[in-house]
Amino acid sequence: MTPLEPDHGRPQEPSSRLLRDDTRFALGRIAAFQYATVAVFLFLIGGFWILQVRDHEVNSELAERNRIKTVPLVAPRGKILDRDGRVIVDNRPSFRVLLSRESVNRDHFAAIAQGLHLDLAELQSRVRRYDSRPKYIAVPIKTELTRGEMAFVQSHSDAQTFPELEMIEDPSARLYPQSGLAAHVLGYVGEVSDAELDTPEFAKYAQGEIVGQSGLERQYNDILMGVDGQERRLVDNVGRVRQVLENVEATPGHSLQTTLDIDLQAVAELSMEGRKGAVIALDPRNGEVLAMVSRPTFDPGMFASHIRQEVWKDVMNDPDTPLLNNAIQAQLAPGSTFKPIVALAGLETGLLEPNTTFYCPGSATFYGVTHKCDAVHGTINLHQAIVHSCDVYFYNVGNRLGIDTIAEYGQMAGFGTKTGIDLPGEAEGVMPSTKWKLRTQREKWYAGETISVAIGQGAVVVTPIQLAVAMGGLAMGGVWYKPHLVRDAPGTDQPRRANLRADNIATVVSGMNGVVTEEGTGAAARIAGIDVCGKTGSAQRISNTLAKSNKALASTMKDTAWFVAFSPCDHPEIVVAALWESGEHGALAAPIVRDVIKAYFDKKARQNQLKPQQIAWFRGPQ
Repeated sequence: MTPLEPDHGRPQEPSSRLLRDDTRFALGRIAAFQYATVAVFLFLIGGFWILQVRDHEVNSELAERNRIKTVPLVAPRGKILDRDGRVIVDNRPSFRVLLSRESVNRDHFAAIAQGLHLDLAELQSRVRRYDSRPKYIAVPIKTELTRGEMAFVQSHSDAQTFPELEMIEDPSARLYPQSGLAAHVLGYVGEVSDAELDTPEFAKYAQGEIVGQSGLERQYNDILMGVDGQERRLVDNVGRVRQVLENVEATPGHSLQTTLDIDLQAVAELSMEGRKGAVIALDPRNGEVLAMVSRPTFDPGMFASHIRQEVWKDVMNDPDTPLLNNAIQAQLAPGSTFKPIVALAGLETGLLEPNTTFYCPGSATFYGVTHKCDAVHGTINLHQAIVHSCDVYFYNVGNRLGIDTIAEYGQMAGFGTKTGIDLPGEAEGVMPSTKWKLRTQREKWYAGETISVAIGQGAVVVTPIQLAVAMGGLAMGGVWYKPHLVRDAPGTDQPRRANLRADNIATVVSGMNGVVTEEGTGAAARIAGIDVCGKTGSAQRISNTLAKSNKALASTMKDTAWFVAFSPCDHPEIVVAALWESGEHGALAAPIVRDVIKAYFDKKARQNQLKPQQIAWFRGPQ
């Protein structure tokens, strides 16, 4: 058979058209796929360029942090020593825990707070305060870990539980003396607060740093505080340390040698046991503070670790104000301890002579107001008036002088201005005058107000440190050194001097010696074989009228007892001022001062019996 020839004249079969349509459709899909592939490729190239070129440094740093951990090495804080080189404040080994913000999981906070005995809200607030800081800076969440808390961190800081926890050694944890000895002088340390960071004093520090908060710890923080180091560690994906890449050692802080004599400090502390007030002992020849006590006291160690808000509030609301340094911050009327200044003012101005007499019938009336005396002294001279603390005599002297003359000599002795002691928070007291009242109360001064000031009452208020400095300078013949707690403190070698007559100084000093030796008001300060000059003072805290109308208040606001003394009388080596709030009578404060002065000379006698080599061994390395 002859093969069939195609019939070109007839239309094509439907299958041929479908084949051509499928080819065109496939070509379109291939083209779309090619375009998509190019787009994806361009996208990947762009991302690669961003990662490897534009953000190379940033991503390299992030990758580095994923495998390198930087751990701070805390610098030991400098020790605080007494004048003989004995350690008062030392460091002890401790541990603190940090929270890494790079691996933090906020869902873990409740369990972490429970395990470390932290308040959950405080922990959350603490972490939030670091939100504005770089992620690699860890948050210190607790110091002074207990054994149980250390065990908690060690057992839960793995990658599967709480990888954000990091425990580090803390060699700067403070070890303070027991029983709050010298607590107000030494002060305490604590974490710098947000409010403090906003002040010029603390602007150079960072969140989480431990700084001095009071006392010498704060005053000399820059000396005591070292410079932290750091260690860069290579870690694996579960946080195990594989290699230490870099170790920058911490620089320890410098030790601080004070002028304190820890032996005298201990005696002064014991003398104030169970009392509220202060004792300050210093060397009037150079201003070195030998002892400083404020009661009630506190334990500085409780601030070294994390202190709960409720505990802090209890301390701040304590009516006995244990954080107040009464030695430099208590401002009270000086009572009769002010009389030697008034006597000196009378002698220097010529309005008073040593043989000037006044009659004391037990009271005196000035400007229509009757002022009482504690006894009927009869006709007495200046020496007798100082010995027996006759108020009527000094009412008359004050009335002759006037307030501005009294203020002139009071300010010369340092009343009404800060002494400049190297401690934060010193109060300046008040030395009233006509200008002072006009400036502070917009009123004129009335002559009748001078009568009370002449016996250390009325508007005049002083601090114990001011009283000690004032009497020390008077005993030195009108030379007042700036009190200080650290040897070679700046500005302590140039004293203030006043041009006072030696015979007038001798008259006042003789009267103060009689206070102790002539059965005066300070006879309880007498020490066998030691020459002591002193002056008692009893000062009202509320008026007689208020005391009569409110007996409950009067029972809690008893008179303040003061006693100030120096020894020896002719070439003084030590001056001691004691304040006993609610002690009622200055004579009752005299034994406090006596004990401190006796301890000073007893120690001096013991050292004089030792050979120079023994003294050097006792004092230790300087």
